[in-house]
Amino acid sequence: MSGQIVSNIAHIQEEIARQCQVSSRPPNAVMLLAVSKTVNAQGVLHAASAGQRGFGENYVQEGVEKILDLRELAPDMAAQLQWHLIGPLQSNKTRVVAEHFDWVHTVDRLKIAQRLSEQRPSHLPPLQVLIQVNVDGAASKAGVAPADVLALALAVQALPQLQLRGLMSMPDAQAEPARTQALHQQVHDLLLQINAHPVFAAQPLDVLSMGMSGDMAEAIAAGSTMLRIGTAIFGQRQYAAA
Repeated sequence: MSGQIVSNIAHIQEEIARQCQVSSRPPNAVMLLAVSKTVNAQGVLHAASAGQRGFGENYVQEGVEKILDLRELAPDMAAQLQWHLIGPLQSNKTRVVAEHFDWVHTVDRLKIAQRLSEQRPSHLPPLQVLIQVNVDGAASKAGVAPADVLALALAVQALPQLQLRGLMSMPDAQAEPARTQALHQQVHDLLLQINAHPVFAAQPLDVLSMGMSGDMAEAIAAGSTMLRIGTAIFGQRQYAAA
């Protein structure tokens, strides 16, 4: 299993470099985030042995347990890893996230950002946050409407113990490639609009968390700086029986 994970990561990195070349972007412009939901601590260590350092978790409790397990299992390696919450975040889970994660991709309302800011321990670096954009307007999806992104960005930017870094989106996986790329491009353009505001002149937002295994090429072409890849690294997910 370890060898397969290492091989998978190498293959994905090669594909990222290829797609960056197609889009006339430097290969180091796009970070690979390994989505490790349902993957145990040992699987994370296998990926870390291939040089992978960023890991994304969808579920708060599973992610926190994994972070703590790795600190016991391999403290030196655990200290090098970066943990991203990429799933929904409820108000009653903000404290544990603020205490254990390095990034949150799914801020979509000010209340969540305020709680993260208040609950981030002062001895830790600022929590890196992204605003989730509901770019295609699907009623079933979380995220702020594109028209409301700037106002939320300005409010989050003013909070202590947080550093707003950019935007995250998750377009409909069933959309045609051209439609998917257009949606990714819309989020890219939103980032440019935010950075045009004087508040962001000194420190522009620089992260676009866009794209997964099925829309990697479209996301890179539209300017993604962070891809969220799971099964292509770790294989089919093993869910516990109900």
